[in-house]
Amino acid sequence: MADLAAGGPNPDVSLLYRVNGIAQDAPDWFDRAVGLVGEYGLVLALVLLVLCCWRGARRRGDTESVETFAALVWAPLAAGIALLVNVPLRGFVGRPRPFEQHEGLEVLAAGKTDFSFVSDHATLAMALGVGLFVANRRIGLVGIGLALVEGLTRVYMGVHYPTDVVGGFALGTAAVLLLAPLAMALLTPVVRAVARSPRTGWIVRSRRACAPRPVELAKAQGAEEFTQESDLAA
Repeated sequence: MADLAAGGPNPDVSLLYRVNGIAQDAPDWFDRAVGLVGEYGLVLALVLLVLCCWRGARRRGDTESVETFAALVWAPLAAGIALLVNVPLRGFVGRPRPFEQHEGLEVLAAGKTDFSFVSDHATLAMALGVGLFVANRRIGLVGIGLALVEGLTRVYMGVHYPTDVVGGFALGTAAVLLLAPLAMALLTPVVRAVARSPRTGWIVRSRRACAPRPVELAKAQGAEEFTQESDLAA
């Protein structure tokens, strides 16, 4: 079916039909669940991962929390930049949605009238995943895994070709990594200033992290006692 619809052998279209063919054989409830997850659920999960990473970073030391928070701020900013770049890119390529060119697809998301290349969902998901990886390796790997699943669901739903998804992954990754040195150089001093402010410091570091640790208190107390003994001896 794929070869006939494409007018000849085409790996991109063949893979589209293979993945989307699973949706045709799956129960309706499963297709609806995949459609909901692919349209909203995975992106929401990535946002929650960003918040989870932020919460953990607030409990760390000053330098580490500042760097992590700056990376977490950069992740959604980079995703936004990637989506803005995709606006003219889509118009330039002008690739129609797969269901507009090929028959027999199971389309699980109605109302898609814009161009297909590249996938906004794949771009956004991978930008957030890679941004999380810059901030925290362990959580970032989970984020990248969710982004890969997001790309698979877009093909499963019949709204993107596999190359649309791969292009979105490349665009999201490039936006994060290529601009990261400049972004971190600009964001880190701002985040450090926020952390030092009594009013906004809680955003970057929790009060418990700001409080002196018992070991630090003991060292400070010991140094003070040693100073007092030295003064008495003098």
